[in-house]
Amino acid sequence: MRRKLPLSLRILLGLGLGVLAGLALQDAPEFSAAWIQPFGTLFLNLVKMLVVPLVFCSLTAGVGGLGDARHMGRVGGRTLLFYLCTTALAVALGLLSANLFPVGRGLGYPLPAAREEAPSFSLADTLLGIVPTNPIQALAEGNMLQILFFALALGWAALTIGEKGAPLLRAFGSLAEAMYALTERTMVLAPVAVFALIAPVVAAEGPRVLSSLLGVAVLVYGACLVQLLLVYGGAVGALARRSPRRFFREALPAVVFAFSSASSAGALPFSLEAAERLGVPAGVRSFVLPLGATLNMDGTAIYQGVCALFIANAYGIPLALPQQLTIILTCTLASVGTAGVPGAGAVMLGMVLQSVGLPVEGVALVLGIDRVLDMARTAVNVAGDLACAVVVSAAEPTVEKGPPA
Repeated sequence: MRRKLPLSLRILLGLGLGVLAGLALQDAPEFSAAWIQPFGTLFLNLVKMLVVPLVFCSLTAGVGGLGDARHMGRVGGRTLLFYLCTTALAVALGLLSANLFPVGRGLGYPLPAAREEAPSFSLADTLLGIVPTNPIQALAEGNMLQILFFALALGWAALTIGEKGAPLLRAFGSLAEAMYALTERTMVLAPVAVFALIAPVVAAEGPRVLSSLLGVAVLVYGACLVQLLLVYGGAVGALARRSPRRFFREALPAVVFAFSSASSAGALPFSLEAAERLGVPAGVRSFVLPLGATLNMDGTAIYQGVCALFIANAYGIPLALPQQLTIILTCTLASVGTAGVPGAGAVMLGMVLQSVGLPVEGVALVLGIDRVLDMARTAVNVAGDLACAVVVSAAEPTVEKGPPA
């Protein structure tokens, strides 16, 4: 019995075949738009269908996964604070790099015909708009910032009432697992979708689109390297008073495995061993690292920032400072709920684009190189988990050491 190719290789194969088909159809772009692109549009509709229930259920259940608020509140609070702060820095770093090196500018992709004009943004409206006056309306309209706020509040409230809130958290956890399964099955269609989405673009625009994708990859990898060395190295040195050089030396096996496998969960055993070598108590590493494998999305946040600016440039849509701050807020809050989900990059990018009025169809422009970018962002996520464990353990000198994790 033949082994199936991994999904990542099938996506790359779909990308390559789509590029070749697009080059072959440059004289007939109408054919590719009429007969090939609809299959990609169907995939995008499936992604849009998943966004709201996936984010809401997984975020509510993720907050409940912190455990007993009375016993885990201090460690959990510091862990969440570290993850949220580094995620905000990561997406800001991605936006900064894409502003300094505006890849995609001048591509001039036509806007989707059905797209509504993006609403005007102001900083005050963005901050006031976080709290929904009607959560049901926010869910129906897909208002992501309000959905994220309500999910966080509901999960925290259910956690604080103890056993009374346990059935609610279990229900959201069960629904979140069903959404994970549906997302995983949807991503099986990604190779065909990549082919169907990239072929019409190359047919209409020619090879110049490929150089833009290379620019996106260079920006993401460069920003990930800065996050590793400056943010994590600086946090370990300044907050934990530990040697950044020793931290990176001990973390290297876990980071390399994460890079090659593109799986934070798969790298967890390596992360636990690295944390033990770094002197992180068992009570801290057994809590922080599994939580980070689910919640921490620093690498993905960098990817969101770069890709959002690239897509805005490709469509010729300027993003003002309040809109870029909205991207930072959306990515930071969403980091608690969507990490570790198969296809999370595509789903979360669609959510970010929707939050600032960019066309969700822009996901198609970067989906083909998602696997290449996923390797870098997963390595950053795992390194961030270990940095968090070191920083939190340094702030918790009284944590008792348990059995080896």
